[in-house]
Amino acid sequence: MMPDYATLSQTIQSLTEGEDDAVALMATIACEVHHSDARFDWTGFYRVTEPGLLKIGPYQGGHGCLQIPFSRGVCGAAARTGQVQLVPDVEAFEGHIACASSTRSELVLPVFDAAGDVIAVFDIDSDQPDAFTDDDATQMAVILKDVFGRRTAA
Repeated sequence: MMPDYATLSQTIQSLTEGEDDAVALMATIACEVHHSDARFDWTGFYRVTEPGLLKIGPYQGGHGCLQIPFSRGVCGAAARTGQVQLVPDVEAFEGHIACASSTRSELVLPVFDAAGDVIAVFDIDSDQPDAFTDDDATQMAVILKDVFGRRTAA
């Protein structure tokens, strides 16, 4: 099942219109995205809480790691480089952090505010290998930009 990204984007825009609290926005997005596709086993945000450090934010699914330094894992790589990380096999990703032993593939997108600063990463895990496509990455990046690109850091 592939998400209907046009509907997902419209739904998220409608639900987040006028909201500027980052945690409320993240919670809404995590919920909507998680329930949009059976491939999505864990869906959530890691927030930049100090230079070089991510901390768990709103998510759907089992427990996540509480802290991830920029120097470690797929999420750290997305935060450090500001680039999408599309990982078809997490076992092949050097330095992968196994927050859940069921994760087989991962898509992590940096989240930018209006000033272009990375404020978080959006992490989507799947218990299926090679679960994500370039289209998933592109569509999710558009959704994140539409919501967070209008915000300035608080």
